[in-house]
Amino acid sequence: MNAMNTENLTKEQHILRAMRKVLASVARDTASGFGKPSILSDSTKEEIRDCFGIISEREAELAEALGLDRNEKPYFSDDPKKSNVINFFKPE
Repeated sequence: MNAMNTENLTKEQHILRAMRKVLASVARDTASGFGKPSILSDSTKEEIRDCFGIISEREAELAEALGLDRNEKPYFSDDPKKSNVINFFKPE
């Protein structure tokens, strides 16, 4: 893949990420309290779900095109390590 295509994918990934964040904020800001009816119609809620699905599908396609692993998860630097390195020294 050449540099121009990589730049375009990165830009598209940035756009998709921004769209996902805005869509999530709209959904969160319009969410009603527990037991209260939603201000969004059922069709609007379904369309929001569809948009999230479309964004996810395209993100998966872009990740595959770049050879990225979609199963990677974020981690914190202070998370406990799953393994420890042990150095062995040959006795003299």
